[in-house]
Amino acid sequence: MSLEIKNLHVAIDKKEIVKGLSITLKKGEVHAIMGPNGSGKSTLANSLLGHPKYTVTNGNIIVDKKDVTKLLPQKRAQAGLFLSMQYPPEIPGVTIANFLRLTTNVRTGKNQNPFTFQQKLHEKMDELKMDKGFALRYVNTGFSGGEKKRAEILQLLMLDPTYAILDETDSGLDVDALRVVAAGINKFHTKNNGVLLITHYNRILEYVVPDVIHIMVAGKIVKSGGKELAHEIEKDGYKKYL
Repeated sequence: MSLEIKNLHVAIDKKEIVKGLSITLKKGEVHAIMGPNGSGKSTLANSLLGHPKYTVTNGNIIVDKKDVTKLLPQKRAQAGLFLSMQYPPEIPGVTIANFLRLTTNVRTGKNQNPFTFQQKLHEKMDELKMDKGFALRYVNTGFSGGEKKRAEILQLLMLDPTYAILDETDSGLDVDALRVVAAGINKFHTKNNGVLLITHYNRILEYVVPDVIHIMVAGKIVKSGGKELAHEIEKDGYKKYL
């Protein structure tokens, strides 16, 4: 079973950004996508979850043999997809605890037992070294960059999707926060799920080891390989692929 991205073309305001991209992410695997700014990485991530700003003009998104290309974001989440956004939005007036309870209800199709839910939430917060009071704060409101990223990983652990798309989860993190976030990703990842990790840098790949690295330039995958690609990019940059 797998997340299959087949010959995907994605446009914004009729301008094509993703230009025939194909990736197969099998359960149990971690794939990383690296590429320079403007290569279409975030466009790809958002289009996989059905953001209305992005139009799929050709190709298919298939989750465990189910075509979700035309489904609403809610239905894609129920099918097993999850997106950790590069710039998570603020939601004033909605606490993290309530947000997670409601989104878990939607994800599972069942109302959560309040006691069991709170117990699980506290367990996951302990794993991420988060103070319990964090759950009472409004979603991302007044959060530092590191707090936003930890909140995204908390959502990942609570929602337990089949395929996680993580868009620059390492952006803006200091070394200590990076280790905690990476530990959360590794805690989530099992043989029963897959991770698609989008990043500019090699540093998170020292903690979350990918099975495959894809280099994305100008809306296309120009090369795929092993961990050695990350070291090559760290040393030489993307100039040879531009």
